[in-house]
Amino acid sequence: MLYFLFEYLELKYQLPGASLFNYISFRSALAFIFSLMLSIKYGKNIINFLRKKQIGETVRDLGLSGQKEKTGTPTMGGLIIIMSTIIPVILLSNFKNIYIIILIFTTIWLGLIGFADDYIKIFKKNKDGLKGKFKLIGQISLGLIVGLVLYHHPDVTIKDHYGNDNFQERIEYKSTKTTVPFLKDNELDYSYLISWIGEKSNKYSFIVFVFFVILIISAVSNGANLTDGIDGLAAGSSVIITLTLGVFAWISGNIIFSEYLNVMYIPRVSEIVIFISAFVGGLIGFLWYNTFPAQIFMGDTGSLTIGGIIAVIAIIVRKELLLPLICGIFLFETLSVIIQVGYYKYTRNNLGKGKRLFLMSPIHHHFQKLGYHESKIAVRFWIIGILLAILSLITLKIR
Repeated sequence: MLYFLFEYLELKYQLPGASLFNYISFRSALAFIFSLMLSIKYGKNIINFLRKKQIGETVRDLGLSGQKEKTGTPTMGGLIIIMSTIIPVILLSNFKNIYIIILIFTTIWLGLIGFADDYIKIFKKNKDGLKGKFKLIGQISLGLIVGLVLYHHPDVTIKDHYGNDNFQERIEYKSTKTTVPFLKDNELDYSYLISWIGEKSNKYSFIVFVFFVILIISAVSNGANLTDGIDGLAAGSSVIITLTLGVFAWISGNIIFSEYLNVMYIPRVSEIVIFISAFVGGLIGFLWYNTFPAQIFMGDTGSLTIGGIIAVIAIIVRKELLLPLICGIFLFETLSVIIQVGYYKYTRNNLGKGKRLFLMSPIHHHFQKLGYHESKIAVRFWIIGILLAILSLITLKIR
């Protein structure tokens, strides 16, 4: 809203300073500061409200040290992240931008699914929460909507030169191309995956594209959910991941830097840097209360939403194939669960007795069982996350 207000004041009255709102960097900085202040200022009020209403976590006994002390800690803290992200975005971004609309929709959609899960756990006293199939249906539905909008909306385009050396005169066109890391010719069109059907591959490429969008959103959302197991781990890791995607978004939306780094230029995508800044501010503000010993947990309201937002940002900036590296922590956590369950079933069926490869999964609980303090585990995972972020950024030059 402020964006449109100052745009009007600049055009109508030539108000001094109003032109600052034309700059992504200025609005992004304001979004971050505003979001951080909101989450820290009103986060405490939300914690007190949740504690007063006895909306606390019921911790299952897993035999982990310090576990009993967490019982009763307020949950649904994802509300802090969602609130402190949405408000600055509405105030400071051009919310008519299709990418901003998609990200706001994603935030609300997954926030509601996560809220329903937490509500059932707390008020219905059902530890399992929302049934897995309903969560999956919600994630698939979101992926279907996001995929179809990105495929069909006229503002979702890329620019290429097709032999024109003047990058200012590039041709803007719709495409299902994405970026393939580490390759010199680092673009892949999803239609190529069904090129074997002949000339109709372009016509049906949306099916492949939407399928991958659904798969990525579901995988990253659930990966973030599995990572949220110890104080500060999911929120801190998400800050690192989102900042990395923010760099890619800023470069992809800047025609000069995208040309210099030979990165796909995506018109109008730079607006999501404001959303990313607000999201990072909300995550850091939440982390203020979520570091050990946590005063609040994000619950599925936060973890499902965080993972979904990260996935959609990556898809928008066409860096989804880089997610296994950027989101290596989420992948590591998810694989540990898959390997643990798979190994247990394999040994049970073949040896008559199920065995475990890890002391406990997800993997952060394995390290807890080894005697590491959860704050040490969280910080070391953050360090790994920073290393993965740097490696991801290096892919801009390593081809």
